[in-house]
Amino acid sequence: GLAPMVDMPENELLKKVIKETYERNAVVGAVCHGPVSLLNVKLSNGTYLVNGKNITSFTDEEERGYAIADVPFLLETALTKQGAKFHAAAVWSDHSIADGNLVTGQNPASAKGVAEKMIVILESAAK
Repeated sequence: GLAPMVDMPENELLKKVIKETYERNAVVGAVCHGPVSLLNVKLSNGTYLVNGKNITSFTDEEERGYAIADVPFLLETALTKQGAKFHAAAVWSDHSIADGNLVTGQNPASAKGVAEKMIVILESAAK
């Protein structure tokens, strides 16, 4: 949904939890508009979590065809401004990316792929 676009980018508790989770090498995953929760998360070294990471989310193209009037900013653009290496597939297609312990999905069709990638990471960590 669209509510995360308003509620998550400046939520200090959420940023703290994501930072701590990521820095202890636990898996962090987000789908569709969910990667908005990764915005403004700064790691202990002062860099943005998404900086240099291969990532995806709901794309600017998808937003323009869906709810452009209802969002305060374009998520793909915002992630890219913080240094993310953004990867987009065809509109509304299943597309997920794992970069280390960070897993993201482009849209609702990507949820299964994100879950499967997270399971692989969790299983390999358990060995």
